[in-house]
Amino acid sequence: MNRYDEIASNLAAVQERIAKAAALAGRSEDEITLIAVTKTFPASDVDILSQLGISNFGENRDSDAAPKAASVAGTWHFQGQIQSNKLKSITSWSNVIHSLDEMKHFEIIEKIAPHSLEIFCQVSLDGSTGRGGASTEKLHELATAIGNSSRHRLVGLMAVAPLGVQPLEAFSQLSLIHKAFMVDFPKADKLSAGMSGDFEEAIALGATHIRIGSSILGSR
Repeated sequence: MNRYDEIASNLAAVQERIAKAAALAGRSEDEITLIAVTKTFPASDVDILSQLGISNFGENRDSDAAPKAASVAGTWHFQGQIQSNKLKSITSWSNVIHSLDEMKHFEIIEKIAPHSLEIFCQVSLDGSTGRGGASTEKLHELATAIGNSSRHRLVGLMAVAPLGVQPLEAFSQLSLIHKAFMVDFPKADKLSAGMSGDFEEAIALGATHIRIGSSILGSR
């Protein structure tokens, strides 16, 4: 099987699983944005995905992403942990940032971003700093700053299920956090959650953006 056929087959299987998960949750699959995570894979794979109708691409590392974003048109999502010294480059190629969890990073974005961005605040579900994410206490301050921006738009929350925690438990917690958050930020109605191993559980609990890599492109 050539690479095009391999990716096409994997993608079709994932799209079928998304449709089934949405139906089980009483949702439309049109509510769910599939982000193909292309980290460590070549631009040729991104091009194949584009040919197959995918237009949302996710990357965790700036150095890998910048040349791919330059070569394949689409909506590019940055979802890795942010480093201050990488923000100038990240904001040059990304359209959406999923992993904002510190005020200092937003202050830099305000100063240097060459275009407007859609931004998810990343929330920690277990208090661990290792995988990124703000505490629920810090979310309000961060979200308020983004909401006050004349250029950038707060779209919702993102989280990663903690290691050792069942996905349904993690995403149930996230759903509650998001509902409380939307009392103060009603336009931030998007929820970025779920990866290859747990996206069906995330869809069941309200995810609007799912970030799928290995189920589409294979093992790295």
